[in-house]
Amino acid sequence: MTLSRKLLLLSAVSLPLAACGEQATVPIEKTYGPNPVLVEPKTSWVPTVNVADAKGWAAGETPKAAPGFAVAAFAEGLDHPRWLYLLPNGDVLAAESNAPPKDESAGQKSIFARAKDWVAGLVKDQAGAGVESPNKIVLLRDADGDGKAETKTDFMTGLMSPFGMTLVGDRLYVANADAVVAVPYKEGDTKISATPEKVVDLPGGPLNHHWTKNVIASKDGSKLYVTVGSNSNVGENGMEHEVNRAAILEVDPAAKTSRLFASGLRNPNGLAWQPEGSALWTVVNERDEIGSDLVPDYMTSVQDGGFYGWPYSWFGQHVDERVKPPRPDLVAKAIKPDYALGPHTASLGLMFYEGDLLPAKYKNGAFIGQHGSWNRKPPSGYQVLFVPFSGGKPSGAPEQVLTEFMKDGVAYGRPVGVIADRAGALLVADDVGNTVWRVTPGAQTAAARP
Repeated sequence: MTLSRKLLLLSAVSLPLAACGEQATVPIEKTYGPNPVLVEPKTSWVPTVNVADAKGWAAGETPKAAPGFAVAAFAEGLDHPRWLYLLPNGDVLAAESNAPPKDESAGQKSIFARAKDWVAGLVKDQAGAGVESPNKIVLLRDADGDGKAETKTDFMTGLMSPFGMTLVGDRLYVANADAVVAVPYKEGDTKISATPEKVVDLPGGPLNHHWTKNVIASKDGSKLYVTVGSNSNVGENGMEHEVNRAAILEVDPAAKTSRLFASGLRNPNGLAWQPEGSALWTVVNERDEIGSDLVPDYMTSVQDGGFYGWPYSWFGQHVDERVKPPRPDLVAKAIKPDYALGPHTASLGLMFYEGDLLPAKYKNGAFIGQHGSWNRKPPSGYQVLFVPFSGGKPSGAPEQVLTEFMKDGVAYGRPVGVIADRAGALLVADDVGNTVWRVTPGAQTAAARP
């Protein structure tokens, strides 16, 4: 049965979703920046679905680098690499991961919720996100410094949909889908044999709608900050399932305790400290089902105790009329994000550049991995962007650095995590292309596709 036929069947159960086939009316470039164009929400009974078929790269093919850059594979033949972390000796850790199994008997009992999950599963399969989670972290080593990893070893196995990683002293912390765990690490280790020690539980099953959990450490290493996405689109599964979700948690690893640091962030992923100040920044995937032009994903500085709207309002204090009962008291407190990143772009990766390999204009600016839309016409994302910063704040229009992960309705790859390697080149995890790409100054080298 085709996806279109299945969506027609879905319409028979009358799900309150966004307009099927509804086209964006706002030019995509106007949906970026501190003051994006925001239109009126559009709702209908059938969702907008515009999924790029996941194909992967043929031998010799690469995404397209912007003028002045070159791109080549740092590591190939990976298994759904999502997130990257640079160790002090230059080794790169890649979390090979996907969603954990869902408990189909739990939580959602209505025919509407079950049908909606069914469609979500179809979308994931077509987009290349339906693979079984490898549940491991691999170590990539470029011993000779030629920009290509010669070795790939299983560094940690038997994890639970791992995502974020951070090293503090001799302890490596990993954010599983259900807990932060820690293991001892010695520089040069290629395999961890110790049993992971649980630091704190994280909101997990049985629904675990947004499963990815990221973690970074404070600058002094005394605290950890962990992202936790929402358990729904706009609270439709009940706010009782959203405790400590749509949030960033602050973890005290010594005391093994956590507290709510910031909330109302539908699905935060990337976390980074802005080098020109002390602010924590995150990129957030916003809500769906109110049109191709809404709601823009965004990056924002994060305030301790700050509330950013979800589910009651979007991009500041624009009330979402679907959420019942309303909370005007919380809407009044909602903080407007600093910088919009386009609707449905699935912005995941975030890294502030502190290296010296790239031209000086990139110093302290943000590189963002946009995984790509599945519910926008025309598609959005499927690229790595740069946003310049000055004085700790965004200071200009975004610049495309790596594009054509998707072309003519086919997804050759989908970028996720973005880091800088020891030399200062960009590394980009591509979970559909099963590749880590390396971007350096130089001439464009992408192979042409028909």
